[in-house]
Amino acid sequence: MSPHLRIVKGNPTDEEVAALVAVVSALGAGDEEEPARPRSAWADRRAMVREPLAHGPGAWRTSGFPR
Repeated sequence: MSPHLRIVKGNPTDEEVAALVAVVSALGAGDEEEPARPRSAWADRRAMVREPLAHGPGAWRTSGFPR
């Protein structure tokens, strides 16, 4: 198995290598996504869009009732 991290210049101490590994590990931990929060009904844009009115007998009465 090949190493995932290689230091190519300098002579780091064990503490410096441990600090570097900790930082690189923390950067890779962001792969998980937060679960999507449910949207509030107040933010629902569909309520702002009016549906087309029905034609025919009684259409004027049904136009006043929400679906």
